[in-house]
Amino acid sequence: MSYTSTIGLEVHAELNTKSKMFCGCKNEPHDSEVNANVCPVCMAHPGTLPVPNKKAIEMVLLFGRAVGATPADFSEFDRKNYFYPDIPKAYQISQYAYPFLTGGKLQSVELTRVHLEEDTARSQHDKGSESLVDFNRAGVPLMELVTEPVIHDAESAGNFARELQLLLRTLKISTANMEKGEMRVEANISVSKTAEFGTKVEVKNINSFKAVESAIEYEIKRQIDLLESGEEVSQETRGWDAEKSKTFSQRSKETAKDYRYFPDPDIAKIQVSKEPSFEPSRLDDIMPELPSNKRLSYSNLGLTSTSIEVILADSRLDDYFMTVYTQVSSSPTIAKLAANYLTSDVVSLLNDDAYSIETLQVEHFVELVQLVDTNKIGSRVAKDLLPELFGATATPEAIATEKGLLQMSDASELVSIIEQLIADNPEVVQQYLAGKEASIQFLVGQGMKLSKGAANPQTLRDEIAKKLAV
Repeated sequence: MSYTSTIGLEVHAELNTKSKMFCGCKNEPHDSEVNANVCPVCMAHPGTLPVPNKKAIEMVLLFGRAVGATPADFSEFDRKNYFYPDIPKAYQISQYAYPFLTGGKLQSVELTRVHLEEDTARSQHDKGSESLVDFNRAGVPLMELVTEPVIHDAESAGNFARELQLLLRTLKISTANMEKGEMRVEANISVSKTAEFGTKVEVKNINSFKAVESAIEYEIKRQIDLLESGEEVSQETRGWDAEKSKTFSQRSKETAKDYRYFPDPDIAKIQVSKEPSFEPSRLDDIMPELPSNKRLSYSNLGLTSTSIEVILADSRLDDYFMTVYTQVSSSPTIAKLAANYLTSDVVSLLNDDAYSIETLQVEHFVELVQLVDTNKIGSRVAKDLLPELFGATATPEAIATEKGLLQMSDASELVSIIEQLIADNPEVVQQYLAGKEASIQFLVGQGMKLSKGAANPQTLRDEIAKKLAV
C-alpha cells in the first residue's frame, strides 16, 4: 500500500493599513530606517494600552466575504505567551477561541479559520558577532489563515498559495510580497498508509512559491524514508534551507497549551454584527471583481489561459486591460488582440525601466490594435511602433504615416519591391520556376524586409506568383 501525504497550510499576510494593529505608528516595516516606527505601545512600555485597528478588522472581514467564510458575531483578542527577543511584551496579541472568520473555501481548498494578530519584530543575525532587533515590524497587523488538511501534493499547495496572493492583491488588503516577508507560508505535512493521519511536521521559513513546493516534496520523501527504514517521524518544527534544498530541525512543536492563551484584559470584546462598517452589505459595496469572475469574463472573450494569468498576476496590466476593454467591449476580436499584445510585447517592454504602463495612453494602444485589425499595419509594424508610443503625443496612425509604414495592400504599390526581389534572388527564382513552390516563402520574407513590414504578406505572395507565372 502506498503512502498518502496530507498537507495543511498556515499563511500569514501583513495588511496594508496606514498604522499598526494596536497603536498609531506608521505601518512601514520594510522600507523605513531601523526602529523608526516605534512608540511606547508597540514597544510594550508599562502602563500603555492597545487599541485595535478598525481598518484591519474590516480588511479581514472583506476577505471573508470573498472566500465565503462565516464571520464571527462575537470576537476577542488573546495573549499568546512565548519568550523570544522579537516579542517586546513577552506575549503576542492574537486570537484563539473566537477568530473573526471560520470556514470558507479558496481554489477548492477548505479553510478552517482566519484570525487577526500583531506581527513580531525582526531579528537580524548577520550584523557581526551580535544579533540585533528591528521593531518596525512589531505590531504590524497580520492576518493568519489556516486551511483544513485537505491538500495532498506540493503542486496543489503552491497553486493555493499563488491564488491566495492574487486574491489579497485584488482586494488591496496586502501586497503579499513573499521575498519581503509580507506573506509567509508554513506547511504542516504528514504521511500515512492508513486512513489516520501520520505524525505532523511543520516547516517554516518558506519565502517563495517554488520553495513551498520544494520543501513539501522534500519533507514527504524524508518522512517516507524514515518510516520505510523502521524509524519514527518526530513531531517538530523544521526550517527550509533553500541553498541545500532540505529541511532541518529547529525545535519541538508547540501546542496551544504551551502558549497559555487567555483573553487580553486590556482590549474590549468586539460585537462584529453591531458595527455598521462591518455590515455585509457595506463590504459588498467595496468588493472588487474577484479573480474567479475575471477569469470567466476573460475566457468568454476568447483569451488564452496563459494571457489571463499574466494579466491577473499584475494589477497594473489588469487595470489597464479593463480600461482598454471598456473602449472595445463591442468587439471581442479587438479585445483578444489587445490582450495578446499586452501580455507579450508590452510586458516585454515593461521589463525595461525605461518604459512605464502609465505613459502608454490607452487611446493610442487601442488605435494601434485597431490598425492591425483593419490591416492598415502588419503585426511586425505594430511591434516596432509600440516602443514609440510610450510617452508619445502623436497617434500610431500619424507615426506610421510619417514613417511610410501603413500597409501596402494595393498591387501597384508592390511593383518596385517585386522587381527588386527577382533581381536580387535569381537562384531562388529559378528554384521556384523549377517546381520548388516553398521557395516563394523566402521571397515573401525578403519582400517584408524591403517594405519594413508594410507590405500585406498575402498580397505580396500573390503578386510574386503572378509575376513569375508570366
